[in-house]
Amino acid sequence: MSKKMLWVLAAMMLVVVLAACGGGESGGMPADAALKVTGNVDKEMGWAEDDVRAMDTIEAESTNKDGETSTYTGVPIMALLDKAGVKDGATTVAFVADDGYTADVSLDDVKGCADCIVSFRNQGGFSIVMPGFPGNVQVKGVVEIQVK
Repeated sequence: MSKKMLWVLAAMMLVVVLAACGGGESGGMPADAALKVTGNVDKEMGWAEDDVRAMDTIEAESTNKDGETSTYTGVPIMALLDKAGVKDGATTVAFVADDGYTADVSLDDVKGCADCIVSFRNQGGFSIVMPGFPGNVQVKGVVEIQVK
């Protein structure tokens, strides 16, 4: 086999390896992404559910419309946005559910909320928990965070 052919094969193998390693902490959009950060970011990212559950977590307490308070565990929203790198000029964060429902929140409000999280659902998947915010932004079944 010629040297040129070996270089071509090596380059093709590198592409395959890089594609297989996409996502996780290194960035990228894996095919099995259960949660994505897209839009006005330095690098669109996605993670499998197990990868999100393996990240550093915090607990947040939130009270529902009936006055019941529950404790949730999840990853701070800003930790995910920081991984993707929010670009200058971004003003809004949209939470997109698996059923197509979308809720918009000001980026400044999200930045100011240390206990706003992507929480882990018992049945799998994620929800947005934003203590003190209106119920319409507490998105269940969230699959994407869009930065606008």
